[in-house]
Amino acid sequence: MEERGILIVVSGFSGAGKGTIMKRLLEKYGSDYALSISATTRDPRPGERNGREYFFRSVEEFEKMIAEEELIEYARYVENYYGTPRSYVEEKLAEGKDVILEIEIQGALKVKEKFPDTLLLFVTPPSTEELRNRLTGRGTETEEVIESRMRRASEEAKFMDRYDYLIINDVLENCVEEMHQIIRGEHRRSYRNTDFIEYMKKELKGE
Repeated sequence: MEERGILIVVSGFSGAGKGTIMKRLLEKYGSDYALSISATTRDPRPGERNGREYFFRSVEEFEKMIAEEELIEYARYVENYYGTPRSYVEEKLAEGKDVILEIEIQGALKVKEKFPDTLLLFVTPPSTEELRNRLTGRGTETEEVIESRMRRASEEAKFMDRYDYLIINDVLENCVEEMHQIIRGEHRRSYRNTDFIEYMKKELKGE
């Protein structure tokens, strides 16, 4: 019986290390996963390629995708649209890949509404002190930006209990392993295996 992939949404505070975890997860277990590629109306940056970092679309093309319900979720940030194309996700799930969307909380909750089977994972450092240290340690953010990220984290924390699992990013390798095991375990949830359960019942009845 061909096993269908699971749709997984990963969110977390800025500075929690989502990107680093995703990169390592794909390095270790790449054949199991597909990282969803977003569509956007922003211009490509130097070195970015259509279909690799993003699907680059014009505003007209993007609005047509919205109208024709070709996006799982979308949002507008600073004059540009970003969204998750449905066809790419469906194709990868059908191939048996677990598809990971790395998106912010509002988008994550929209996906869960449309697709109740979605697995929601929230990445957090072990403490607020560690979160501040990581934001400071980047060395690229002004104190003002760090404060605004901390305020945003305070708002985002209100939604942590809407997620299925918390991933506490303390030691990277442990965190990656834990995320992989949670996803593997999710495949064995009974409600994801109704066909197999029916097959077993029939076999045992001698049908």
